[in-house]
Amino acid sequence: MVAVKWSEFIDAFEFASFGAPHESRAFVNLDTGSLHCISDVIDLEEETPEDLEVSDRYLALPHKNDLDLGRKLALSFTEQQLPREFGRVLGYFHKRGAYSRFKELLQDRGALENWYAFEKDATERALKQWCDEHEIELVPEPPD
Repeated sequence: MVAVKWSEFIDAFEFASFGAPHESRAFVNLDTGSLHCISDVIDLEEETPEDLEVSDRYLALPHKNDLDLGRKLALSFTEQQLPREFGRVLGYFHKRGAYSRFKELLQDRGALENWYAFEKDATERALKQWCDEHEIELVPEPPD
């Protein structure tokens, strides 16, 4: 089992989840626990191993959509917290800009902070489960 710092892992996951799937990707080295990021849309100055995308020593981190942390999570939150708005939010996700409209609605309804807490909790649970399945130990940061 390889160990990875939680804060570095979450940063790499967020990088890989920014934008559309496969535009930006992050990998964990299964031997050392080091993380590497690559992108088709952002010029990174980080040197990456040449065999990053082909070696079985590296495992690609999931995109948030791979863990149902995108549209499905937003709809689940709406169903639980704002059931009267479910149809409206569902409609948002049939067009571009869904998340900005979703967050504007949450702001208007005073539910934005609840959404952030819900999203954070769901993300942490999903990532911990994914790491367990791939035998990656997440090491917490020491308290300040």
